[in-house]
Amino acid sequence: MPFQKIEPEKLSDSVVRQIERLILQGILRPGERLPSERDLSDRLGVSRPSVREAVSALESEGLLVTRASSGIYVAEVLNSAFSPALINLFARHPDAVFDYLDFRRDLEAMAAERAARLGSDTDLKVVDAVFQKMEAAAQKRDPADEAALDAEFHMAIIEASHNVVMLHMMRAMFGLLREGVFYNRQVMFRQKMTREALLDQHRDINAALQARDPEAARAAVERHLNFVEAALKDHFRTERNEAVARLRFAQETGRG
Repeated sequence: MPFQKIEPEKLSDSVVRQIERLILQGILRPGERLPSERDLSDRLGVSRPSVREAVSALESEGLLVTRASSGIYVAEVLNSAFSPALINLFARHPDAVFDYLDFRRDLEAMAAERAARLGSDTDLKVVDAVFQKMEAAAQKRDPADEAALDAEFHMAIIEASHNVVMLHMMRAMFGLLREGVFYNRQVMFRQKMTREALLDQHRDINAALQARDPEAARAAVERHLNFVEAALKDHFRTERNEAVARLRFAQETGRG
């Protein structure tokens, strides 16, 4: 008969499964510090040896790291889906930017469509709250703050799509973007017309999500990333033209 004796589960195994689930769902993020062993024991209602055993198992899996005199952290490596060699290759070849944007357009359009259908009311409140921060930041004209909130807005949509594979993949992609591997996001916020257009585009995305209109949400994301692509092409073209103009200027002034 295909039956096996049921073995009682160790408390440490229950702790492992709970922490794994929180990491998988993106609730515990790479680099985030966990409560102390004592606090975890109190919150989970298990003994400190059970917590210690669970943490040790999760360290063996590469999900947690313990830092001396600092605490327990979610492993930073979980935020990287790419090898250092591939990251360096991306950074050396600007044409990778447009493949990156194509990838984002496809995945984020799908994420927005899913978020409009599957996101909870609380998910959509988070998206709206981030957008309200974006509107406030736009008044201050701080490119760094605007760029950070832009990334946060897009990640809130991806989280609201409730697809854990997409979530972890896009977190890794946005990590590279924040590090300037693909392009400096702040260049998008320097010109007044571009800044206002971007805010309007995010407003359209938010409105479609709040209305739970999947088709409108998808279309709004696609329009937004089409605009980003065109703006970056103009920016790169301007940089190339400036480099040529400087060479001409140096040649001209050197003649005298």
